[in-house]
Amino acid sequence: MDDIDRRILRLLQRDGRMTNIELARTIHLSPAATLERVRRLEQGGTIRGYAARLDPEAVQLGLLVFVQITLDRTSPDLFEQFSNAVQTIPQISECYMVTGGFDYLIKARVRDMTAYRSFLGRTLTRLPGIRQTHTYTVMEEVKADPALPV
Repeated sequence: MDDIDRRILRLLQRDGRMTNIELARTIHLSPAATLERVRRLEQGGTIRGYAARLDPEAVQLGLLVFVQITLDRTSPDLFEQFSNAVQTIPQISECYMVTGGFDYLIKARVRDMTAYRSFLGRTLTRLPGIRQTHTYTVMEEVKADPALPV
């Protein structure tokens, strides 16, 4: 990956709907060379896909929470069961296995606190092997930029 590839990635992260012609003009390459680079980045898995970023409030998912999950035991089969179960829950947008004082960190969006209470009781606490949860409710999103610093 060279500086031109990194510039392409920065531009496409900012505007994934940019046409190949606009992109080529901005990076000072021919459209054919630009398209070849973009396709290589897509086929190599550097560019995973393109998506619209939605306003959570507009789709009634204004409450953002982070939840620490501690499992009752740590074993490969429980990790797999937990991971598989999390994949099926649409409110969970991100889930990470972490090191430290707990096992997983979950990022979830719901309508409001009432919806979260229901989600916690009916969904999260019923995941395989849950011993304990700690919830952190976001009061203000200070920075939420999905772009990677390439």
